Amino acid sequence: MENFESLQAEDIHILFTTIQGLHTRLNTPRENSLTFEDFTDKNIVLISDEAHHINALTKAQKNWNKGELFEYDTWEATVHRIFNAHLENILLEFTATIELENEAIAAKYQDKILFEYPLKKYREDGYSKEVNVLQFELPPLERAMQAIILSQYRRKVAEKHGLFLKPVILMKSHRIAESQKFKAEFEEAISKLDAKDLERLRHEANAPVLKQAFAYFEAQNIPLENLAFELREDFGENRCLSVNSKEESEEKQLLVNSLEDHTNEIRLIFAVDKLNEGWDVLNLFDIVRLYNTRDAKHNVPGKTTISEAQLIGRGARYFPFKLDESQIADQRKFNHEVDNELRILEELYYHSQHNPDYISELHKALVQTGIVPASRKIIQMRVKDSFMATDFWKNGVVFVNKREANPREDIFGLKNITFSTRHSYHLSTGFAQEASLLGEEVPVQSAETITRTFTLLDFGAAVLRKAISKLDFYQFSNLKDYFPHLKSITEFITSDDYLKPVLVEVMGGLEQIGNLTTDDKLNIALKVLEKISHEIPNATPEIVGTKIFEPLAIRVCVKDKSLEITYSGGGEQERGLGMRETTNLALNLDLRDKAWYVYDENYGTSEEKYFIKFLHSAMSQLQQKYAEIYLLRNEQLFTIYRFSDGRAMQPDFVLFATEKKSGKSVTYQLFIEPKGGNLLVEDKWKENFLSEIDKEYKIQTLFENREYRLVGMPFYNETDMKLDFENKLNEVLLT
Repeated sequence: MENFESLQAEDIHILFTTIQGLHTRLNTPRENSLTFEDFTDKNIVLISDEAHHINALTKAQKNWNKGELFEYDTWEATVHRIFNAHLENILLEFTATIELENEAIAAKYQDKILFEYPLKKYREDGYSKEVNVLQFELPPLERAMQAIILSQYRRKVAEKHGLFLKPVILMKSHRIAESQKFKAEFEEAISKLDAKDLERLRHEANAPVLKQAFAYFEAQNIPLENLAFELREDFGENRCLSVNSKEESEEKQLLVNSLEDHTNEIRLIFAVDKLNEGWDVLNLFDIVRLYNTRDAKHNVPGKTTISEAQLIGRGARYFPFKLDESQIADQRKFNHEVDNELRILEELYYHSQHNPDYISELHKALVQTGIVPASRKIIQMRVKDSFMATDFWKNGVVFVNKREANPREDIFGLKNITFSTRHSYHLSTGFAQEASLLGEEVPVQSAETITRTFTLLDFGAAVLRKAISKLDFYQFSNLKDYFPHLKSITEFITSDDYLKPVLVEVMGGLEQIGNLTTDDKLNIALKVLEKISHEIPNATPEIVGTKIFEPLAIRVCVKDKSLEITYSGGGEQERGLGMRETTNLALNLDLRDKAWYVYDENYGTSEEKYFIKFLHSAMSQLQQKYAEIYLLRNEQLFTIYRFSDGRAMQPDFVLFATEKKSGKSVTYQLFIEPKGGNLLVEDKWKENFLSEIDKEYKIQTLFENREYRLVGMPFYNETDMKLDFENKLNEVLLT
């Protein structure tokens, strides 16, 4: 579409273009092309992706008035001229780099940001790889060889767990000539790679991750001769790609943008700077910096370092995978499990020459952009020896449920699910008006319209059957998945339990409404049925959490844990601090001599520490009634699943309490979630699920002389919900 000349009043026209193309067309008009005048009498919605490109004038740090702004031949001026051409125009901007640190940009968007999800929050929520920097006092070729070993280790771990992953390496040079020279050097070296070379690399490997890689090859009985053969094959000349120049990048664009495809065998890319923006690849795991220059001034990251940080950010996009249905494919799963071999599939490594000043500048740039946290800390959680000597450790259990396919046995029709029972449809009136270009002006007339409500069945079973036949969703076998008690398509069309009660308000001309054609009826039915076809799956999820809870042995699931704690600043500062090392006296407590706490320390948030202090104050009263009391911190030890849709949840704590009674003892298992005020609304679904457990859980396993009761507790919040929690605790355990 070149212009808006053919616009119909009720139509929506979409024009796809680049800002550069739009700017050129509007400022150098030609025949039948768009002009600024085309926007003066029409409602326009401008949707701008990568919107940071239209802020050049704003960043010039001047308060331009509208007249001045329009005088400048820039992309930003063009966009604002279109936007201001009509009072009802809308401009929607999307960008990952809004640059709010610039005062002029911050002022411009102060009252315009509808939703902000910065890269820092994106990483904290687990939707990116974690970034690690490896620096070695080694020549570029040696660092490149270490990268291919790490890459092959990653591939082997994925294969072991049944995952297809072809990890890609980027070899980044400073200049094209340097990249070409290194490519030739690398190809010669890889063609001659043998077991002796790998043995030397293993001997020189100082980084823990490289030692881990060689240890893995040995544990999996992969001889170095075989590994060398694999590396010669996987990183040979035909598996490497050079995109240094514009001509190379355009020629090989399909290959470089399809690196995740099974048929694309490229493992290594040689590049200078052609991939810094617009390159989307999820299976990039290693970037090797082949130069050692800096451009910082006064310890402030320079343009090159910022560019490198942005490239790392692109490479840090997460490669989606999951090992079972309980996991989320595009979110990190081993965030804190330092010893889990699968962590290597969630990490990007940036290989650099040893250069402390440069690494410091790069780290600063990465923190500023949100790609890495300000600091990291490895902590060790150890199960107390005293606890492992107890009978509860040897024989105790925690009850958890599972996920299963939704049987939908309690669904007897549309009436049992949430869906739209009333719909609307606007018939095209075909209204037209003829007016003479000469003579008197003819008053504008509008077509008379009315609205009438029909049931779908009013259009006739034959029409509905034909509409259903056009939509794959309504194949009988598929409908039976959602409605197991359905007997036939005829029942689906005519029964009160299914389509018969569905209403549709039809708007159109008086004559049209009174004489709907078969095509009209078919089109109306198609629109309504298509909408319902999207609502049914959402109302009846494929997976649900079982209401039967089964025992999991404490000695099996409770273990020592190595955890990585990250801190990005400005948020929860207690996370990662032990209770005996925190400087907040209200949270300080030495748990080493508290027999009721399973681990030797708690490194949780302030809200978790407040909860433990609360429980500590109530312990003397609880111990009068209960022979055994243990509080377990659930650091990814087990998962439970919401009944309605199988959504996974890992309660922060479980409190076990066994009564002091003769005969059959009763053990209470309380699921507990301390929650900061900022998450009380966002995580409300968790509290709702926990409240359902009391009423819905079932335990079918029988234990001699032992009974179990499961309880989901309300959130613990020191400021807002402490009383509610205390009342429920007293009700369950102390009355």
